[in-house]
Parts: sequence; structure tokens; C-alpha cells
Amino acid sequence: MNARHDHDPATGNKRLGISIGLNLAITLAEVVGGLLSGSLALLSDAMHNLNDTASLGVSYLARRLGKRPPDPERSYGYRRAEILGAFVNLIVLVVIGLVLIKEAITRYLTPRDVNAPIMLAVAVIGLLANIATAFLLHRDAQNSLNLRSAFLHITVDAISSVAVIAGGVAILWTGAHWIDPLLTLLIAGYIISQSIGMLRETGHILMEGTPTQLRIPEVRDRMMRMDAVQDVHHLHLWSLDEHTVLLDAHVAVQPSDILQLEQIKSGLKDLLARELNIRHSTLEFELQGSRCPDEQPRAPG
Repeated sequence: MNARHDHDPATGNKRLGISIGLNLAITLAEVVGGLLSGSLALLSDAMHNLNDTASLGVSYLARRLGKRPPDPERSYGYRRAEILGAFVNLIVLVVIGLVLIKEAITRYLTPRDVNAPIMLAVAVIGLLANIATAFLLHRDAQNSLNLRSAFLHITVDAISSVAVIAGGVAILWTGAHWIDPLLTLLIAGYIISQSIGMLRETGHILMEGTPTQLRIPEVRDRMMRMDAVQDVHHLHLWSLDEHTVLLDAHVAVQPSDILQLEQIKSGLKDLLARELNIRHSTLEFELQGSRCPDEQPRAPG
């Protein structure tokens, strides 16, 4: 009974909605706490949490949009909504990281007193809320790459909160207020480094790049192992979203096999789905030696 409810989409959406509310509460608490305490590290962690709240919101919206069927204007449906949202969120996050670096340098050159007790108390509240959010997302993250990445972000937020707590304790013990801008630089540097890596991944999908787990020559060679296949060209591979790979190719066969095209097509589609997890393929057949000179290939192969 419990296992069935764990995988229920409605239950997962509810947990995701609660997680969004918790993260938004963390963000507001850290903004207020950062302004009251004068802690730039707390404000930088709030910006990170704000982005994660937006990311969770995108995940929630994508889960809802993903259920909408294709229509005449969007024949593939709405499965790229999540990728587009993530791309925008990541660009905003890089900008936030750069602003935080600028503010950290300014704060180091013109130091301000930091109210360490307030900084410490808010960071502890943020850590507890992050732990609660991670608990909520853990079950659904096992079955969704999207939520798994969100779960990873929440885990990183918890580590960031631990860093702010450590900084608050250090300021209380030593009175060294330069610790605050140092923590801000570390958090901002991590935000930018992680965002750039994810920007490359989302940009690659949006540019219809070849999925990183596949290589066109290898896919072509695997298709040509079928006895009836004489040649494969104009082979294109791209991703619709993080899960769905699409293939388009021209397949050459001998004239003697012209009556077996349906069997050859079924065999190729089964091979692609079973061995390469490519479940959406478009195959155009032609006789060996013929070409389509007017078509310009998008990729080698």
C-alpha cells in the first residue's frame, strides 16, 4: 500500500508543493536575517535558496505540463518546458553569483559589523528546513532525474547552511568579520561553477546536440550489423528532453530486399529501443547506391 502511494503522481506533486513552500520560507527568513544581522553570507545563501525555489517551481510546472497531450502547434507536447525553465534559472543564478562576488569584495574593502547571533539562528532554521525538504523529496527523487537534481540542490543548500553556521560561530569566537565576505565568495563560486556545468547540459539539449551517452559512428555501426542493411547515412541524434532521444536516418537496402522493408524497419526499431534506449526513430529507406543530394546533413555519419 505504501509503495503504491510513494509513486502516486498526486502525492509526489503534493510533496513537491510543500517543498516549494518550505524553500520560500527559508529564503524570506534568510533575507530578513541577513538584513538585520548585516551578514552577506546569509544573503548569498538566500539567493541560492531563491533559485532552488524557482527550480522546484519549474519542476512542479513541468510535471503538470508534461501531462498535456500534443496538439497541432506542439506535436511533441510540452516536454521541453522544464529544459527552457532550467536554462533561464541558471542564467539568472550566474548573474546572482557575479553580483555576490562584487558585493563580497566591496564588503571586504569596507567592513561592516555582523550580528553573529542573528546570523547563526537564521542559518540553523535554514538548515532544519533544508533537511525537512530533502526528506520530502527523497522518495520521488529515486524515480525522476529532474527531482534527483533538485534533491541534490537541497543537499547542497544544507551544506551551505552548515558553512554559514560555522562562520557565525567563528565570528562569535574571534570577532573576525572578514569571515563573512569569505564565505560569500565561496558560496558564489560554487553557485557559478555548478550553474555553468548545467548550462552546458541544457544548452546542448536546446541546440539539439547529440546526446552525450551516444556516438553517431557507434549507432551507425550497430544498425549496419543487420544483414539487410547496406548503408546508413544522414543519421541525426538529438534529445527532446533529458529522457527522450530521437533518431532520424536514411537506410539503404538491396533491391532484392524491397519486399521485406516492414520487417527490416521493425527489426531496426526494436534494436534501437532494446540496445540503445532510442524509442522514437524515423527511418527512410532507399535502394543501395541512391542518394538525396539536395539534403544537407546536420551531423556526420
